[in-house]
Amino acid sequence: MPPSKHVRPFPWRDLKYALWLPIYLLLFFALERLPAGRYWATQLPVDARIPFCEWFIIPYCLWYPLLVAVGLYLLLWDRSAFRRYMLFLGSTFLTSVLLWFLFYNGQDLRPAVMPRENVLTALIAGLYRIDTNTNVFPSVHVLGSIGAALAVWDCRSLRQRRWLQLGVFLLAGTICVSTLFIKQHSVLDVVGGVLLGALAARPVYRRAHIPRLFRKMA
Repeated sequence: MPPSKHVRPFPWRDLKYALWLPIYLLLFFALERLPAGRYWATQLPVDARIPFCEWFIIPYCLWYPLLVAVGLYLLLWDRSAFRRYMLFLGSTFLTSVLLWFLFYNGQDLRPAVMPRENVLTALIAGLYRIDTNTNVFPSVHVLGSIGAALAVWDCRSLRQRRWLQLGVFLLAGTICVSTLFIKQHSVLDVVGGVLLGALAARPVYRRAHIPRLFRKMA
């Protein structure tokens, strides 16, 4: 439950900190529609050892409600944490777009034919059609997961709810791993996302109340 029972007016003004999102989406879909050409393939030999497992599409798809839920909660109950959350996501997502533009990249890990036919593999096939195998390094799924975990640890009203913070941390880690098992990203994409996230976390969360573990990562 939120820390106060009083109904607060919706903070419309703070939505300006999310204006980076439509800019990112426009740039992302513009890059996705560019004619496919030669790209830097990010897969490594270790990626061939990771089996395809359609069950990981479930945590992969939980990324979207996770980012929205964290953003809405912070917007209503901790606006300073919301601003830091938006700064982290905006800076890392837009930096990713710049890297995609400068270093056109992709991966060749997707199975040509699904090993099984079920609802989950059909969902993955639909994902493949919507989201191409290009513009994968660094992984924004990893960056968003890191951002959500950091924001939950940063939120003042959630500091007494360690079980919730740990749950979000574990979910974020599972989402990062899920990108490998559904062959949406390579290990290098995930590592790139972690490194970029650590670099961005240092200035954004320098004085925030987050565990020493995250400070060391940054």
